[in-house]
Amino acid sequence: MSNCRVSVNRYNFLLESLKDLDASFKARGSRLLVLRGKPEEVLPRVFKEWGVHKLCYELDTEPYAKSRDERVRQLAADSGVQVVDCDTDMLVARNGGSPPLTMQSFCKLVDRVGDPPAPAPDPPAAMPPPAEGMPSADPGVTQVPTWQEVGFTEAPVTIFKGGETEALRRLEASFADPKWVAGFQKPETDPSAFLKPSTTVLSPYLKFGCLSARLFHARLLEVYRQHKAHSQPPVSLRGQLLWREFFYTVGANTPNFNRMAGNPICKQIPWDDNEEFFNAWKEARTGFPWIDAIMTQLRQWGWMHHLARHSVACFLTRGDLYVSWERGMEVFEEHLIDQDHYLNAANWMWLSASAFFSQYFRVYSPVVFGKKYDPDGKFIRKFLPVLKDMPSKYIYEPWTAPLEVQRRAGCLIGKDYPRPIVDHATVSKNNISRMAEAYRANKSTDEDAGASAPKKKAPGRKGAAAAAGAAAGGDSPEAVAAAAASTAVAAAATFAARRGQGRGRTTPVKAVAGASDNAGVGESPDGQPAAKGGRKASGGSKRQRTIKEALGAAADKPAADPST
Repeated sequence: MSNCRVSVNRYNFLLESLKDLDASFKARGSRLLVLRGKPEEVLPRVFKEWGVHKLCYELDTEPYAKSRDERVRQLAADSGVQVVDCDTDMLVARNGGSPPLTMQSFCKLVDRVGDPPAPAPDPPAAMPPPAEGMPSADPGVTQVPTWQEVGFTEAPVTIFKGGETEALRRLEASFADPKWVAGFQKPETDPSAFLKPSTTVLSPYLKFGCLSARLFHARLLEVYRQHKAHSQPPVSLRGQLLWREFFYTVGANTPNFNRMAGNPICKQIPWDDNEEFFNAWKEARTGFPWIDAIMTQLRQWGWMHHLARHSVACFLTRGDLYVSWERGMEVFEEHLIDQDHYLNAANWMWLSASAFFSQYFRVYSPVVFGKKYDPDGKFIRKFLPVLKDMPSKYIYEPWTAPLEVQRRAGCLIGKDYPRPIVDHATVSKNNISRMAEAYRANKSTDEDAGASAPKKKAPGRKGAAAAAGAAAGGDSPEAVAAAAASTAVAAAATFAARRGQGRGRTTPVKAVAGASDNAGVGESPDGQPAAKGGRKASGGSKRQRTIKEALGAAADKPAADPST
């Protein structure tokens, strides 16, 4: 792991995790050896120096790691070293050789396979130390480095400490309230909570191997056995683990999963190349306090609640700035301490409506959404102190404050804090229209590609959702993409037609654009409009029900990304 596109917060989290592991070894009479250099150069040398006969390592399915590990396997074979491998393709094999492409089908597959094995037992109380005088093992060159030694000049500032000790402490703190664990529903958690985050914040510990996913899963099953009326995937805590495994499975078996070009499940959308917009978003100076506070939290803490991630991802892409999701993915890759290659790419495709999720006409408001959870703007005041004295009435829209109010708050808009970079009401409607056009273009491309196939009667508006639902059960990525596009267009048309009845509105783009004005609610992670306080609306408004009816079973529920 190099410090290329990695923040000091994330790198230091890894270093703290290694130090904690070293302390655990030392408590058992041994120690951790950290070797410096490229694996392809270092390992062949120590194979010979240490007389290595067997190599065990954590299998990584990311593209870079797979190519690296293949080279190491060959070097091990050349040195007569046995490599102990593990099978990461079992689920794909059990699914007929291809990954399930929806969360619903993945959960069904997991149910067929059954629960994972029990977690490994605790390590022995005593372990042998490295042999005296062992070459390349001097403590002075094999200890865990500091963040300064690996090239960083600014100190880490995240509040989260790495390591198994902290992971287990946090796990026990979460499980101290079994009723909370049993009833956990991700969409009902609060993205503005910062004094005590409303989720477990175990995702970075799972990512770095500080917490065993099997241990977490086993502990959940223990609680569920005691509380029969527990929440269910995809919104439950177990559901968060399954989201993680789902995206690993799809990502590792989809070419070019972290980019748009050459990615068979990703819609090809002509995003704008606007450096001014991108840099303003990245540097927390969009002029929308909810968005800028979240981006500041990202840079300071290396973590944000998943609904906060949804807000800024939608804002950068289809909601407001219309910049490619790949650019946002790279920023998250640099700063998130729980950055996980496939999860990061999948959630960015989801929130940009490029894959997995097709309701592009449901847009998060950069004003109203945060206000539901935190009307006084405590979260904004914490991460944007320039606005700490702005009255609550104006904290989400400070540009609307009278000049005298701005002076009393010590924050002049346009001088101390930027004006909004866009007019959300205008650009969100324009972007919905652009997304609709992009979906039509993708649908046409798919139809042209399949022109030589046997002709079938095209599904009507009612049939589009059913067609997409059937494709989601295990068809090819291309089929799913085509079905999703059909579904989105059909939903838009149905929505427009129904909304137009009695209102004199029959233009699909205008009607669909109106959907984004649904009180700025946006989508909650289970596919339902979020009610006041972040809770799922039981039935939704008449307009909300129309959207649900139009989509039917076509799309899985939007991702509650595994940032638990």
